[in-house]
Amino acid sequence: MENLIPTINRLQEVFLTVGAEIIQLPQIVVVGSQSSGKSSVLESLVGRDFLPRGSGIVTRRPLVLQLVNVAPLQERLKIDNGIKTEEWGTFLHCKNQIFADFAEIRREIEAETERSSGDNKGISPEPIYLKIFSPKVLNLTLVDLPGITKVPVGDQPEDIESQVQEMILSFISNPNSLILAVSPANSDLATSDALKLAREVDPDGRRTLLVVSKLDLMDAGTDALEVLLGRVIPVRLGIIGVVNRSQHDINTQKTLEDSMRDEQVFLQRHYPSLASRAGSRYLAKTLSRLLMHHIRDCLPDLKTRVTVLSAQYQARLNSYGQPVEDQSATLLQIVTKFASDYCNTIEGTARHIQTTELCGGARMCYIFHETFGRTLQSIDPLGGLTELDILTAIRNATGPRPALFVPEVSFELLVKRQIKRLEEPSLRCVELVHEELQRIIQHCSSFSTQELLRFPKLHDSIVEVVTGLLRKRLPITNDMVHNLVAIELAYINTKHPDFTDAAQVSASVNSQQAEALDGGKRWKNEKVAEEKAPTAGFGSPIKGQAINLLDTAVPVSRKLSVKEQRDCEIIQRLIKCYFLIVRKSIQDSVPKTVMHFLVNFVKEHLQSELVGQLYKQPLLQELLIESQDTAQQRTEVAQMLEALKKANNIISEIRETHLW
Repeated sequence: MENLIPTINRLQEVFLTVGAEIIQLPQIVVVGSQSSGKSSVLESLVGRDFLPRGSGIVTRRPLVLQLVNVAPLQERLKIDNGIKTEEWGTFLHCKNQIFADFAEIRREIEAETERSSGDNKGISPEPIYLKIFSPKVLNLTLVDLPGITKVPVGDQPEDIESQVQEMILSFISNPNSLILAVSPANSDLATSDALKLAREVDPDGRRTLLVVSKLDLMDAGTDALEVLLGRVIPVRLGIIGVVNRSQHDINTQKTLEDSMRDEQVFLQRHYPSLASRAGSRYLAKTLSRLLMHHIRDCLPDLKTRVTVLSAQYQARLNSYGQPVEDQSATLLQIVTKFASDYCNTIEGTARHIQTTELCGGARMCYIFHETFGRTLQSIDPLGGLTELDILTAIRNATGPRPALFVPEVSFELLVKRQIKRLEEPSLRCVELVHEELQRIIQHCSSFSTQELLRFPKLHDSIVEVVTGLLRKRLPITNDMVHNLVAIELAYINTKHPDFTDAAQVSASVNSQQAEALDGGKRWKNEKVAEEKAPTAGFGSPIKGQAINLLDTAVPVSRKLSVKEQRDCEIIQRLIKCYFLIVRKSIQDSVPKTVMHFLVNFVKEHLQSELVGQLYKQPLLQELLIESQDTAQQRTEVAQMLEALKKANNIISEIRETHLW
């Protein structure tokens, strides 16, 4: 089980190399107010004096401290001729450099802090990674954070308090971290900022351990017994009291061994019942035990997370594709795939099927049978034609001679006018299909062909070629649709087999002829009646008005005679019947025309058009230039995938026996 902490340290190093924190690893985070003794607690755990010390804010960057237990020097020398020093440290930013002098480690921490945080109390969230190897330490991973401060000093910004709190919360919010809250014994525990922050992210206290520092600085006559026994504020993982080195001890260079001896003497004298469960040595053992158990609990989830992320990053890497080696083959492959995806989207056999809206062939079907069909059905065969319009057309068609029968010319003139109204919705249908064919280009670019995103110039060129092909076919299709309507207008086929009303009207006309021969008397009576009651009509202007024979129209209020009414009804019936025949024909032929001249033509000629215009040797180099983002992302994803594979191997090395 002791191997668990070094395993986590190795995982931490693996993910640091790629500069990402996608995996939340178990670690101990030290939290406390400024000058509460956090750094002193860490030094007592290491047993060496190596951290910058002083008054005010000293820790100004997170320090990730990995303690590694190694065999004593004598034993190591028997095995190999490695590092010839008992204890040493290494920094991640100083690769291959070994620090045997702990005073040098302190100076390096100070220099690295000033490099990113300045030399006047500024803070930085960028961590420093330090690893200390010693036979005197237990395997531990700790994070020392800047102390919680309230008032800005030096170069610190006005919001220094919120900045420090955000930094601390970013570390302790990790559910896999243990929180080591440090609170001095000479201040009220109820006002502890460290416990307050810990409670925010860990309300149940399952991963919080409290360290009460500076036990020797309490006022005379008081002690921390109630606090240490958990009677003031209970902490689930326990409360451990420690005695820190004073500034005088540091100035006089009192060794940590002497300080620990004095700490044990102090605890035996003042807290004899708790002496075995307090002090720096007990704290180190407790932290190591807690961290090992915590890692053991986190390991299954950690392994699952690494496996899932490996699969996700592998999929992302595959989507970016491999670097181009054979440009000709790559271009042909991309063009062929795009053409195939385009045609499949029209046919409805594409791999990426939209669930939010109709797309491709399905949308065209909707345009043909719903949009276009409904629009034609909504056109009234007699729309825009009043009875007086029809009567005027009949009279205009007869010329100077009054007609006994309904002239056929008037029917043709009027029905052509109505058929002409079918042209606009037909052309609109072509436009809608053309727009959908344009939309399929974007659909294929974003869903079907990831390769196109790698080569933006090739993508733009493909879009340009397809758009040009569609633009070229649009006027041809429009002309054909225009011709369909023109064909219907060119010849009004009154012998059409579906034109059933023509026979009925013919019979009606014959009966009119008989009436005209036999009913002269009735006609005379009507004429007499009309003379007796003259009305303002054709050629009968009202007295006193100027006579303009050319502009006099049939008044709207004029009542039609029985014959006129009958003539209007005949024409209306004929127009309606013939219009429905033509509408049915147009509704059937326009979609067929659009499919043949536009959709099918594009499907058949798309690939040859793309190859003909893009597969040219001078263009290959230019078209297959990768976007910088894609190349960079592929490199980053490949590095992350490599790190995840290493992490998976490291976790797999842990045998089940290590977990218990």
